[in-house]
Amino acid sequence: MKKVKTISNPNVAEIKEMILQLPQKQILALISEIEEEIDWMAITQLAEMGFKEWNDPEENIYDKYQ
Repeated sequence: MKKVKTISNPNVAEIKEMILQLPQKQILALISEIEEEIDWMAITQLAEMGFKEWNDPEENIYDKYQ
């Protein structure tokens, strides 16, 4: 197995080079994990948009009771 070099601040090309040194099974697992993370990021962004209306100052009528 090749030794993966360590880079303190890698760019995309360097990351790709490191990934392509991995066995195919590990690459596929990594792709799956990245896709899952991207899905969660999209869900989180949608949720944030849905809660923006809660940040309306006019809706803070109950804050004085906290």
